[in-house]
Amino acid sequence: MLVPFEKVIHKLEGDQGDFIKVNQENCVACKKCLIVCPVNLWYMKDGKANIRENYKDICLECGSCWQVCDYNAIIFTYPKGGTGVIFRRG
Repeated sequence: MLVPFEKVIHKLEGDQGDFIKVNQENCVACKKCLIVCPVNLWYMKDGKANIRENYKDICLECGSCWQVCDYNAIIFTYPKGGTGVIFRRG
Protein backbone atom coordinates (compact mmCIF):
# COMPACT_ATOMS: atom_id res chain seq x y z
CA MET A 1 0.00 0.00 0.00
CA LEU A 2 1.36 3.42 -0.94
CA VAL A 3 1.43 6.18 1.65
CA PRO A 4 0.16 9.57 0.42
CA PHE A 5 2.92 12.11 -0.24
CA GLU A 6 1.39 14.59 2.23
CA LYS A 7 1.71 12.13 5.13
CA VAL A 8 5.42 11.54 4.56
CA ILE A 9 6.74 15.02 3.79
CA HIS A 10 6.14 18.23 5.70
CA LYS A 11 7.57 21.66 4.80
CA LEU A 12 8.58 24.06 7.55
CA GLU A 13 7.83 27.64 6.61
CA GLY A 14 10.44 30.35 6.75
CA ASP A 15 13.13 32.00 4.66
CA GLN A 16 15.13 29.07 3.33
CA GLY A 17 17.52 31.23 1.36
CA ASP A 18 18.75 30.16 -2.07
CA PHE A 19 19.93 26.64 -1.39
CA ILE A 20 20.36 25.65 -5.06
CA LYS A 21 22.28 27.82 -7.50
CA VAL A 22 23.39 27.16 -11.07
CA ASN A 23 26.77 28.16 -12.48
CA GLN A 24 25.79 28.53 -16.14
CA GLU A 25 29.42 28.77 -17.25
CA ASN A 26 30.07 25.20 -16.05
CA CYS A 27 26.86 23.67 -17.47
CA VAL A 28 27.45 21.44 -20.51
CA ALA A 29 23.75 20.54 -20.99
CA CYS A 30 24.23 16.86 -20.09
CA LYS A 31 20.65 16.86 -18.71
CA LYS A 32 21.51 14.55 -15.80
CA CYS A 33 19.80 16.94 -13.38
CA LEU A 34 16.61 16.79 -15.46
CA ILE A 35 16.68 13.01 -15.47
CA VAL A 36 17.40 12.43 -11.77
CA CYS A 37 15.12 15.04 -10.16
CA PRO A 38 12.07 13.29 -8.66
CA VAL A 39 9.94 16.47 -8.72
CA ASN A 40 10.91 17.88 -12.14
CA LEU A 41 12.60 21.08 -10.95
CA TRP A 42 14.93 21.41 -13.93
CA TYR A 43 14.40 22.58 -17.52
CA MET A 44 16.61 23.49 -20.47
CA LYS A 45 16.79 27.03 -21.83
CA ASP A 46 19.29 28.29 -24.39
CA GLY A 47 21.24 25.03 -24.12
CA LYS A 48 21.72 25.27 -20.35
CA ALA A 49 20.02 23.73 -17.32
CA ASN A 50 17.86 26.07 -15.28
CA ILE A 51 15.93 25.57 -12.06
CA ARG A 52 12.30 26.61 -11.69
CA GLU A 53 11.64 29.84 -9.84
CA ASN A 54 9.38 28.09 -7.33
CA TYR A 55 11.90 25.33 -6.54
CA LYS A 56 11.86 26.15 -2.82
CA ASP A 57 8.18 25.20 -2.66
CA ILE A 58 8.54 21.73 -4.20
CA CYS A 59 12.17 20.63 -3.80
CA LEU A 60 12.65 17.53 -1.64
CA GLU A 61 16.20 18.63 -0.76
CA CYS A 62 17.56 15.24 -1.79
CA GLY A 63 20.63 16.73 -3.50
CA SER A 64 20.41 14.26 -6.40
CA CYS A 65 20.95 17.01 -8.97
CA TRP A 66 24.12 18.13 -7.23
CA GLN A 67 25.40 14.56 -6.89
CA VAL A 68 25.07 13.74 -10.61
CA CYS A 69 26.53 17.02 -11.90
CA ASP A 70 30.07 16.15 -13.00
CA TYR A 71 30.84 19.74 -14.00
CA ASN A 72 30.17 21.62 -10.74
CA ALA A 73 27.39 23.58 -12.39
CA ILE A 74 25.03 22.97 -9.46
CA ILE A 75 25.76 24.45 -6.07
CA PHE A 76 23.63 22.79 -3.37
CA THR A 77 23.51 23.51 0.35
CA TYR A 78 20.81 22.49 2.77
CA PRO A 79 18.33 25.24 3.68
CA LYS A 80 18.79 27.30 6.81
CA GLY A 81 18.05 25.49 10.07
CA GLY A 82 14.41 25.52 11.11
CA THR A 83 13.18 25.58 7.50
CA GLY A 84 12.76 23.10 4.70
CA VAL A 85 11.57 19.51 4.46
CA ILE A 86 10.90 17.08 7.27
CA PHE A 87 10.46 13.42 6.29
CA ARG A 88 8.13 11.45 8.54
CA ARG A 89 8.07 7.70 9.04
CA GLY A 90 5.46 5.33 10.31
